[in-house]
Amino acid sequence: MTNSVGSAPVVEEWPSGDQLDTGTPNVARVWDFYLGGKDNFAADRKAAELLNQACQRVGAPTGAEVARENRAFLGRAVTYLASRGIDQFIDLGAGLPTRRNVHEIAQAVNPAARTVYVDYDPLVVSHGRALLADTPQTIMIRADVRGTSSLLEDPALRDHLDLRRPVAVLLVAVLHLLPDDEQPAKIVTEIRDRLAPGSCLALTHVSSDSRPSAATVVAAEFTRLGVTTPFPVPSPRSAGSLTGGTWSSRVWCFPHGGGRTRTTGSRDRTPGGCTPA
Repeated sequence: MTNSVGSAPVVEEWPSGDQLDTGTPNVARVWDFYLGGKDNFAADRKAAELLNQACQRVGAPTGAEVARENRAFLGRAVTYLASRGIDQFIDLGAGLPTRRNVHEIAQAVNPAARTVYVDYDPLVVSHGRALLADTPQTIMIRADVRGTSSLLEDPALRDHLDLRRPVAVLLVAVLHLLPDDEQPAKIVTEIRDRLAPGSCLALTHVSSDSRPSAATVVAAEFTRLGVTTPFPVPSPRSAGSLTGGTWSSRVWCFPHGGGRTRTTGSRDRTPGGCTPA
């Protein structure tokens, strides 16, 4: 089935079957829509627009703005890491491998770069694998970031990557989806402890520090719309606190103000959130 949003065609070619719920907005498909992708349904697009409206009402960046800024960061981070010799990437909570994603960015710098996309949603993984069928240096596995040990022991991942060598782990717009009782900082530490020296972490993170009431409104809208993967109200924790001082942190901030995103950074110009182990 093909629909049209503006001038861009939206092609609905998800796996068929009773498990495919096209009426419930899926967070990966909503994100895909925000990025201009085609792998989404009407319910996803409607939820995306309603989330944008909720954000606008409280003066917060819209989902579309957040998606674009995160994707721009992803491009800078992967380019930076690949240009400095990292040729293995693990993208946790990857969602759908949409346009200009990790494997494409890394291979533009180093054609030998290898990527593993990880997501916990079985339908996202099934469709992602279909999209990546012709990319032998890139695979997608089903695993949950909260199960770090089993994730890094996944046979397909270990067959695809050499974990004795440096790896870049990407946690882009993921950790703020975990409530405090799921200990996101502990997850980061466990990842660090399992990787080879010279490995790197790149992350982005939403916090409620500056506008806690706005964060509450957006989280409530996620719940009202029934979007898969709830959005808990982010606690006032910075990206630096998530690394717990266990990584050699060079964290850039991307605060939102006045409808525009501005960038501040460290003197060595390491892209935001890229921190060597």
